[in-house]
Amino acid sequence: MLGFVSCFAALLLQSLPTVPSEAGRLIIDNAQFAVWDVTLGPGEGSAAQTRARNAVIVYLDGGVVRMTSADGASQAMTYEPGDVVFDGRGAAAARQNVSENDTVRAVVIDLKDGPVSPLPNTSGYPNAFPRPGVRRAFENDRLVVWDYTWISGMPTPTHFHDKYVVVVYLEDGVLESRTPDGTVAVNEVFFGRTTANPRNRIHSEALVSGRARALILEMK
Repeated sequence: MLGFVSCFAALLLQSLPTVPSEAGRLIIDNAQFAVWDVTLGPGEGSAAQTRARNAVIVYLDGGVVRMTSADGASQAMTYEPGDVVFDGRGAAAARQNVSENDTVRAVVIDLKDGPVSPLPNTSGYPNAFPRPGVRRAFENDRLVVWDYTWISGMPTPTHFHDKYVVVVYLEDGVLESRTPDGTVAVNEVFFGRTTANPRNRIHSEALVSGRARALILEMK
């Protein structure tokens, strides 16, 4: 099963030029990663291509996808919203969205070579993660994916970001960020919004309105 998962994840990224132009949208591209927002309608698919890089896939809308490997083996996989998959380089398979009425939407995070070491934390504050209430969704030698839900009336501890992060929001709400000097920034978040945030930041976060949950990819 894991082989088929990797094959599908590979094709989500590598086959973007072969699917309709509206299917994949590059939303972030920097020295650490390229991030695509990919939507595939029912019946859409592509031929097999070999992935050149590792990637992480965060599913926004679930669905059923059929993967067909080079030897002709085929299997339909079901994905749920919020599923996280790591895809190793070198995988190749054809895939097709076989959901009857559903699109499959995912954020595909292509990991570029050359991981950057975390900054030493001399701030006097704890690192951003782990933190109370967080769940470790995935981890390997390149990254950790944290699943975190902000709770009204429970701001996070003031913390230091020693690593780069990609944040994929799964709910709609408003977050307030506050630095130790009292500077406040208010950020509207919504389902599918994806941001890349730099390291060397100190702040706390609080839910102002609505709901806020995110899958947070923290680079090592």
